[in-house]
Parts: sequence; structure tokens; C-alpha cells
Amino acid sequence: MKKLIFTLVLASAAMAGSASAQSAPSRLDDVVKSGSLRVCMTGDYKPFTFFKSDNSFEGIDVDLARSLAKALGVEARFVKTSWTNLTSDFLEKCDIAMGGVSVTLERQKKVSFSAPHMVDGKAAIARCADAAKFQSLAAIDQPATRAIVNPGGTNERFARANYKQAQLILHPDNVTIFDQIVQGKADVMVTDASETLWQAKLHPQLCAIRPDQPLQFSEKAFMLPRGDVPFKEFVDTWMHQLKATGDYDRVLNQWLK
Repeated sequence: MKKLIFTLVLASAAMAGSASAQSAPSRLDDVVKSGSLRVCMTGDYKPFTFFKSDNSFEGIDVDLARSLAKALGVEARFVKTSWTNLTSDFLEKCDIAMGGVSVTLERQKKVSFSAPHMVDGKAAIARCADAAKFQSLAAIDQPATRAIVNPGGTNERFARANYKQAQLILHPDNVTIFDQIVQGKADVMVTDASETLWQAKLHPQLCAIRPDQPLQFSEKAFMLPRGDVPFKEFVDTWMHQLKATGDYDRVLNQWLK
């Protein structure tokens, strides 16, 4: 009899927990009700996000955000932020953060992430004439190297964790930072491999260095509210279907090829 009672208690508790989970409020419901998906992005990270002079955004994740909003039956509303304030602005102002966001344990302390949609580790970019000099992290981390980096994100964290000898130059504008290398004001930058390929395409003087063999493993995903299972499940299912139909590759190829 005691065993039967104990089993009934456990079953009742499980049912109560399930009912509670189903009735818990979700950002998914809020977004649908409001009619808009608030998307935080920096606007300074081509080809994922770029804030244009006409106050509009363009890029891979801009197209993906509009696709997600369409799947939700709402409009995408973009909120400009910075890498330094990305997490805090997301928590205060947005439903999702997109724009080449890397998954990090530090960010995971405060937010959740969708399933990763891209593997994209760190790689170096330098003037093509100097590319042979920077084929490894050890070769980059030399006293004579002027290593430039944009503050506030994973690039700065990588630089501070790995550079023991190189001269670190902080440049706050991620849009013009590659021009500093072209103009000879810096020697090399380590950023996401996808960005090195894009910037080498924009600047013929620059070469991506071994982007297929990155210096560090990294994944890109979308920043989501912590503990919101229904919203995460919707985003993950949308991305799964986007990849299965080939629409994800079509968006990437439009910008990367």
C-alpha cells in the first residue's frame, strides 16, 4: 500500500510539473500578441549585420530575422546595440539577439542560445604581403606585431587571453577597423573566419589566413531568454526547416559568394 501511495504521489507531482510548464508564460506568446519581434544587433559586423546611412540594417542575420518574423506572423523590429552592451540591451529591450553572435560560457551565465547554426572559429587577416608572417598564433604574438581588435566582444577576449607579447591596439569602430590594416596602421587582426573571408573580398589588399583551420573553435547562434523552452523550440524548428529546404544556404550564398 505504501509503495502504491508513493507511486501516486510521484505521478501527481509529475503531472503538476508538466501542467505548470505548459502554463508558464513564454516570450513566444508575447511576440505574437505584440505583432513585432524585437531584434538586437550591433550593425557593425559584415556580412551578418550592417547599419546603413539610411538607418536601415542589411546582412545575413537581417534576412534571417525577417524570415523568423514571417514564420511568427509578425514584423521584425531592429534595435541597434554594441558588443559591449549586447547582453544587457538584449535583456532590457529585445526578444532575440542576432548578427553573428558567438556562443560563450560568459554569455550563457545570463542568457540562453538557440541551437548553433554555424561553426565559425577565429582566424587572422593581414595585408597579403605580410600573410606569410602570421600563419600561427605564436607567429602573431611577437613584440613587433601590432594586433588590432574591436573592444567589447569575443575578439577582445581572445586577444587578451592569447597575446602575451604583441602590441594590442583597440579600435572602437568595427566598420573601419580593417582600413587600419590596409593603411599600415596595424599589422593583423584575429576575428571570426567568416568575417576574414568577407573582408578579404571587400579589400583586395587583405588576405584571410587559414580560415579553414581556425585558431579557436566557435559557434554562432541566436541569443534567447533563459529558460523559455517554447520560444527556443520554435526558433530551433524554424532554423531546422530553413536548412532542410535550402533557404538557409541561399541566404548565406547571397552574401558570401
